[in-house]
Amino acid sequence: MFSLLLAIIYLAFISLGLPDALLGSAWPTMFKEFGVPVSYAGGISMVIAAGTIISSLQSDRLTRKFGTGKVTAISVALTASALFGFSLSHSFWMLCLWAIPYGLGAGGVDASLNNYVALHYASRHMSWLHCMWGVGASLGPYVMAYALNGGNRWNMGYNYIALIQVVLTAVLLFSLPLWKNNHRNKIEEGSNTNGKPLSLQEIIKIPGAKEIMVTFFCYCALEQTAALWASSYLVLYRGLSSETAAGFASLFFIGITVGRAASGFLTIKVNDTQMIRLGQSLIFVGILSLLLPFGEATSLLGLVMIGLGCAPIYPCIIHSTPSLFGVDKSQAIIGVQMAAAYLGTLMMPPIFGLIVNYSNVSLFPVYLGAILFMMVLMHEALLKKKQENEILV
Repeated sequence: MFSLLLAIIYLAFISLGLPDALLGSAWPTMFKEFGVPVSYAGGISMVIAAGTIISSLQSDRLTRKFGTGKVTAISVALTASALFGFSLSHSFWMLCLWAIPYGLGAGGVDASLNNYVALHYASRHMSWLHCMWGVGASLGPYVMAYALNGGNRWNMGYNYIALIQVVLTAVLLFSLPLWKNNHRNKIEEGSNTNGKPLSLQEIIKIPGAKEIMVTFFCYCALEQTAALWASSYLVLYRGLSSETAAGFASLFFIGITVGRAASGFLTIKVNDTQMIRLGQSLIFVGILSLLLPFGEATSLLGLVMIGLGCAPIYPCIIHSTPSLFGVDKSQAIIGVQMAAAYLGTLMMPPIFGLIVNYSNVSLFPVYLGAILFMMVLMHEALLKKKQENEILV
């Protein structure tokens, strides 16, 4: 039954990645239909991000009260309803309205499911599960393209993904006894779900909490800034064609997906801290490659290395949380980590956009380097606190 539950979690990660790229792939059609500027996609993304931050911060309270299985099932159902709402929307304000339950559902699943995997499974599964999320996120645009190429409107693409989410909700509901049985084991019993939920002020006061929040903020800021601005950097500064730049930029995502698949095998012999440091080192090499004045080859190498470096950091930070802070605090810490991650995604790529407006896009590697420096600084400070026994496990 334990293996069956793990298979369901793998399925959940694939399915949860499916909607994440839908808005981007459908927006060129949607914004014309709604008669709004193309930039309005950012408004929808901000509403979704705000919802994810709120639900992430509430994940400790909800998981203690209802358990991971129920929180995951309800959150996926909320996401499915939001996707159906998107498909029925006929105005921009309706999209913004349905973006609220979408964000709340996505954040709830992210925080609860990641904590559950961190508590119950080896680090390799965390890496492979996030690799499966990448597979789902990659398949989402193909589902939308299938709908559009079949003569349907963008609404049908959202309907297809919503139906998949409904099926996943049903699977999760039927699997609740499996979650309940596993819930009784000694890892969670008396620690993760019993007791009083921690407030945000109490969580922040935990030694190391601020450091791990800033580390996660920096990681997601770096990943999303690279994803959003890599093509612009290659076109506007390196002089590549738009087609070539798009192909190069895609290597960043390929690097993350392939890197997470490989990381799963490496974690059998290498611990989470070593994997995080390895990832940070690869990102540093990638940034240096972008700075070298040797044309397309170094740009190609740089983006691949940054993608490969990003691969192990996210899953290994999450997986290391119970060992750093204890299983009784892991859900609370992972909740604020996720909130910090979404905040980094929300803030830092637009800030670089402002820098480009007032300076130029050549600062792209420097900006990534500054974020990386802060990430390394905060992660090492976290490890130092653990060594000094300031974090009580």
